[in-house]
Amino acid sequence: MVLDEREERVAKFFRKMKRTKCLPAHVAIIMDGNGRWAKIHNLSRSQGHRKGAERVREITEEAARLKIKVLTLYAFSTENWRRPQKEVDLLMRLLKFFLSREIKNLKKNNVRFECIGRIEELPPPVVKVIYQAKQETRKNTGLVLNLALNYGGRTEIIDAVNKIIKAKQSGQLTPSDIDEFGFSRYLYTIDLPDPDLLIRTSGEQRISNFLLWQISYSELLFCKKLWPEFSAKDFRNCILTYQKRKRRFGGI
Repeated sequence: MVLDEREERVAKFFRKMKRTKCLPAHVAIIMDGNGRWAKIHNLSRSQGHRKGAERVREITEEAARLKIKVLTLYAFSTENWRRPQKEVDLLMRLLKFFLSREIKNLKKNNVRFECIGRIEELPPPVVKVIYQAKQETRKNTGLVLNLALNYGGRTEIIDAVNKIIKAKQSGQLTPSDIDEFGFSRYLYTIDLPDPDLLIRTSGEQRISNFLLWQISYSELLFCKKLWPEFSAKDFRNCILTYQKRKRRFGGI
Protein backbone atom coordinates (compact mmCIF):
# COMPACT_ATOMS: atom_id res chain seq x y z
CA MET A 1 0.00 0.00 0.00
CA VAL A 2 1.36 3.40 -0.98
CA LEU A 3 1.23 6.03 1.75
CA ASP A 4 0.33 9.61 0.86
CA GLU A 5 2.86 12.32 1.73
CA ARG A 6 1.35 13.22 5.10
CA GLU A 7 0.99 9.60 6.18
CA GLU A 8 4.63 9.00 5.27
CA ARG A 9 5.73 11.95 7.42
CA VAL A 10 3.78 10.51 10.35
CA ALA A 11 5.29 7.08 9.71
CA LYS A 12 8.78 8.64 9.81
CA PHE A 13 7.84 10.40 13.04
CA PHE A 14 6.93 7.12 14.70
CA ARG A 15 10.15 5.55 13.47
CA LYS A 16 12.04 8.36 15.21
CA MET A 17 10.36 7.60 18.51
CA LYS A 18 12.07 5.14 20.80
CA ARG A 19 8.75 4.06 22.35
CA THR A 20 5.27 5.00 21.21
CA LYS A 21 4.10 4.72 24.81
CA CYS A 22 6.04 7.95 25.48
CA LEU A 23 3.36 9.93 23.66
CA PRO A 24 1.62 12.50 25.87
CA ALA A 25 -1.97 11.53 26.54
CA HIS A 26 -3.08 15.16 26.85
CA VAL A 27 -1.57 18.15 25.04
CA ALA A 28 -2.73 21.69 25.86
CA ILE A 29 -1.91 24.68 23.64
CA ILE A 30 -2.03 28.42 24.25
CA MET A 31 -2.60 29.63 20.68
CA ASP A 32 -0.83 32.98 20.75
CA GLY A 33 0.27 35.35 18.01
CA ASN A 34 -2.61 35.90 15.57
CA GLY A 35 -2.46 39.69 15.87
CA ARG A 36 1.33 39.89 15.58
CA TRP A 37 1.30 37.58 12.56
CA ALA A 38 -1.25 39.84 10.87
CA LYS A 39 0.82 42.95 11.63
CA ILE A 40 4.00 41.38 10.20
CA HIS A 41 2.13 40.54 6.99
CA ASN A 42 0.37 43.94 6.77
CA LEU A 43 -3.02 42.34 7.32
CA SER A 44 -5.90 43.14 9.64
CA ARG A 45 -6.23 41.44 13.02
CA SER A 46 -9.38 39.76 11.73
CA GLN A 47 -7.35 38.13 8.95
CA GLY A 48 -4.87 36.96 11.56
CA HIS A 49 -7.65 35.33 13.57
CA ARG A 50 -9.03 33.64 10.45
CA LYS A 51 -5.60 32.26 9.63
CA GLY A 52 -5.29 31.04 13.21
CA ALA A 53 -8.63 29.25 12.93
CA GLU A 54 -7.31 27.34 9.90
CA ARG A 55 -4.41 26.06 12.02
CA VAL A 56 -6.85 24.56 14.51
CA ARG A 57 -8.02 22.07 11.91
CA GLU A 58 -4.46 21.12 10.87
CA ILE A 59 -3.21 20.56 14.42
CA THR A 60 -6.38 18.72 15.43
CA GLU A 61 -6.02 16.34 12.48
CA GLU A 62 -2.35 15.79 13.33
CA ALA A 63 -3.11 15.09 16.98
CA ALA A 64 -5.74 12.55 15.94
CA ARG A 65 -3.28 10.94 13.52
CA LEU A 66 -0.67 10.62 16.28
CA LYS A 67 -3.22 8.99 18.61
CA ILE A 68 -3.09 11.78 21.18
CA LYS A 69 -6.06 11.25 23.50
CA VAL A 70 -6.90 14.86 24.42
CA LEU A 71 -6.06 18.19 22.76
CA THR A 72 -7.08 21.27 24.76
CA LEU A 73 -6.89 24.62 22.93
CA TYR A 74 -7.12 27.97 24.72
CA ALA A 75 -9.53 29.70 22.36
CA PHE A 76 -11.06 32.56 24.39
CA SER A 77 -10.19 33.62 27.93
CA THR A 78 -12.28 35.43 30.52
CA GLU A 79 -9.86 38.35 30.03
CA ASN A 80 -10.47 38.50 26.26
CA TRP A 81 -13.77 40.32 26.86
CA ARG A 82 -11.60 43.40 27.52
CA ARG A 83 -10.65 43.58 23.85
CA PRO A 84 -12.44 46.04 21.50
CA GLN A 85 -16.06 44.98 20.98
CA LYS A 86 -15.53 44.73 17.24
CA GLU A 87 -12.79 42.14 17.73
CA VAL A 88 -14.80 40.19 20.32
CA ASP A 89 -17.76 40.06 17.93
CA LEU A 90 -15.48 38.81 15.17
CA LEU A 91 -14.06 36.06 17.40
CA MET A 92 -17.57 34.91 18.32
CA ARG A 93 -18.61 34.82 14.64
CA LEU A 94 -15.47 32.89 13.75
CA LEU A 95 -16.09 30.42 16.54
CA LYS A 96 -19.68 29.83 15.42
CA PHE A 97 -18.62 29.45 11.78
CA PHE A 98 -15.70 27.14 12.62
CA LEU A 99 -17.76 24.80 14.77
CA SER A 100 -20.69 24.70 12.33
CA ARG A 101 -18.34 23.90 9.45
CA GLU A 102 -16.24 21.34 11.32
CA ILE A 103 -18.92 19.14 12.89
CA LYS A 104 -18.96 16.93 9.78
CA ASN A 105 -15.15 16.57 9.82
CA LEU A 106 -15.12 15.83 13.55
CA LYS A 107 -17.61 13.01 13.03
CA LYS A 108 -15.68 11.70 10.02
CA ASN A 109 -12.41 11.61 11.97
CA ASN A 110 -13.95 10.08 15.13
CA VAL A 111 -13.15 13.23 17.17
CA ARG A 112 -15.26 14.02 20.22
CA PHE A 113 -15.83 17.71 20.91
CA GLU A 114 -15.81 19.06 24.45
CA CYS A 115 -15.70 22.54 25.96
CA ILE A 116 -14.60 24.03 29.29
CA GLY A 117 -15.29 27.45 30.76
CA ARG A 118 -18.34 29.54 31.61
CA ILE A 119 -20.05 28.50 28.38
CA GLU A 120 -23.51 29.85 29.21
CA GLU A 121 -22.13 33.41 29.27
CA LEU A 122 -21.24 33.22 25.56
CA PRO A 123 -23.68 34.59 22.93
CA PRO A 124 -26.72 32.28 22.52
CA PRO A 125 -25.94 31.36 18.85
CA VAL A 126 -22.45 30.25 19.93
CA VAL A 127 -23.82 28.26 22.89
CA LYS A 128 -26.28 26.55 20.54
CA VAL A 129 -23.61 25.37 18.09
CA ILE A 130 -21.35 24.26 20.97
CA TYR A 131 -24.05 21.95 22.31
CA GLN A 132 -24.83 20.77 18.79
CA ALA A 133 -21.17 19.82 18.24
CA LYS A 134 -21.03 18.04 21.60
CA GLN A 135 -24.25 16.16 20.95
CA GLU A 136 -23.35 15.04 17.42
CA THR A 137 -19.87 13.82 18.38
CA ARG A 138 -20.65 12.36 21.80
CA LYS A 139 -20.28 8.74 20.63
CA ASN A 140 -16.91 9.27 18.95
CA THR A 141 -14.08 7.31 20.57
CA GLY A 142 -10.94 8.95 19.16
CA LEU A 143 -9.26 12.26 20.02
CA VAL A 144 -11.09 14.58 22.42
CA LEU A 145 -10.89 18.15 21.07
CA ASN A 146 -11.44 20.32 24.12
CA LEU A 147 -11.86 24.08 23.58
CA ALA A 148 -11.36 26.45 26.51
CA LEU A 149 -13.94 29.19 25.95
CA ASN A 150 -14.69 32.04 28.32
CA TYR A 151 -12.14 30.22 30.43
CA GLY A 152 -9.90 31.37 33.25
CA GLY A 153 -7.89 29.18 35.61
CA ARG A 154 -8.71 31.26 38.68
CA THR A 155 -12.39 31.38 37.70
CA GLU A 156 -12.40 27.59 37.38
CA ILE A 157 -11.00 27.19 40.90
CA ILE A 158 -13.53 29.67 42.32
CA ASP A 159 -16.36 27.82 40.58
CA ALA A 160 -15.06 24.54 42.02
CA VAL A 161 -14.98 25.99 45.56
CA ASN A 162 -18.55 27.26 45.21
CA LYS A 163 -19.72 23.82 44.00
CA ILE A 164 -18.02 22.22 47.01
CA ILE A 165 -19.68 24.69 49.41
CA LYS A 166 -23.11 23.88 47.93
CA ALA A 167 -22.41 20.14 48.14
CA LYS A 168 -21.35 20.53 51.78
CA GLN A 169 -24.45 22.56 52.64
CA SER A 170 -26.69 19.93 51.05
CA GLY A 171 -25.02 17.18 53.07
CA GLN A 172 -23.41 15.49 50.08
CA LEU A 173 -19.87 16.12 51.37
CA THR A 174 -17.85 16.05 54.56
CA PRO A 175 -14.52 17.88 54.99
CA SER A 176 -12.65 14.55 54.80
CA ASP A 177 -14.03 14.01 51.28
CA ILE A 178 -11.93 16.86 49.90
CA ASP A 179 -8.35 15.98 49.12
CA GLU A 180 -6.54 16.73 45.83
CA PHE A 181 -8.48 14.03 44.01
CA GLY A 182 -11.77 15.10 45.56
CA PHE A 183 -11.18 18.74 44.65
CA SER A 184 -10.33 17.91 41.02
CA ARG A 185 -13.76 16.28 40.65
CA TYR A 186 -15.30 19.76 40.83
CA LEU A 187 -13.13 21.28 38.10
CA TYR A 188 -14.31 21.72 34.50
CA THR A 189 -11.92 18.94 33.46
CA ILE A 190 -13.45 16.25 35.69
CA ASP A 191 -13.45 13.61 32.92
CA LEU A 192 -10.05 14.49 31.43
CA PRO A 193 -6.49 13.61 32.45
CA ASP A 194 -4.17 16.46 33.41
CA PRO A 195 -2.04 17.75 30.52
CA ASP A 196 1.31 16.02 30.04
CA LEU A 197 2.53 18.81 27.77
CA LEU A 198 1.66 22.50 27.57
CA ILE A 199 2.75 24.36 24.42
CA ARG A 200 2.62 28.12 23.99
CA THR A 201 3.31 29.70 20.63
CA SER A 202 4.69 33.20 19.84
CA GLY A 203 7.71 33.04 22.15
CA GLU A 204 5.92 34.45 25.20
CA GLN A 205 6.81 32.54 28.35
CA ARG A 206 3.83 32.78 30.68
CA ILE A 207 0.81 30.66 31.52
CA SER A 208 -1.86 33.38 31.17
CA ASN A 209 -4.31 31.92 33.69
CA PHE A 210 -4.62 28.61 31.82
CA LEU A 211 -5.30 25.29 33.59
CA LEU A 212 -3.56 26.50 36.75
CA TRP A 213 -4.50 23.45 38.83
CA GLN A 214 -4.03 20.86 36.08
CA ILE A 215 -0.53 21.80 34.87
CA SER A 216 1.21 21.33 38.22
CA TYR A 217 3.46 18.66 36.71
CA SER A 218 3.04 19.34 32.99
CA GLU A 219 6.07 19.78 30.77
CA LEU A 220 6.14 23.34 29.41
CA LEU A 221 7.34 24.15 25.91
CA PHE A 222 7.51 27.68 24.51
CA CYS A 223 7.67 27.87 20.72
CA LYS A 224 8.83 31.05 18.98
CA LYS A 225 6.55 30.56 15.99
CA LEU A 226 3.33 32.56 15.92
CA TRP A 227 0.17 30.44 15.98
CA PRO A 228 -0.84 31.04 12.31
CA GLU A 229 2.53 29.62 11.18
CA PHE A 230 2.63 26.71 13.66
CA SER A 231 2.49 23.61 11.45
CA ALA A 232 1.88 19.90 11.89
CA LYS A 233 5.65 19.44 11.64
CA ASP A 234 6.17 21.92 14.51
CA PHE A 235 3.61 19.99 16.55
CA ARG A 236 5.47 16.72 15.94
CA ASN A 237 8.76 18.38 16.91
CA CYS A 238 7.18 19.50 20.18
CA ILE A 239 6.16 15.90 20.86
CA LEU A 240 9.71 14.71 20.14
CA THR A 241 11.11 17.34 22.53
CA TYR A 242 8.65 16.19 25.20
CA GLN A 243 9.87 12.61 24.79
CA LYS A 244 13.44 13.61 25.56
CA ARG A 245 12.46 14.97 28.97
CA LYS A 246 12.46 12.94 32.17
CA ARG A 247 9.35 13.34 34.29
CA ARG A 248 9.94 12.60 37.98
CA PHE A 249 6.84 14.12 39.62
CA GLY A 250 8.86 15.16 42.64
CA GLY A 251 10.76 11.88 42.85
CA ILE A 252 14.36 11.02 41.98
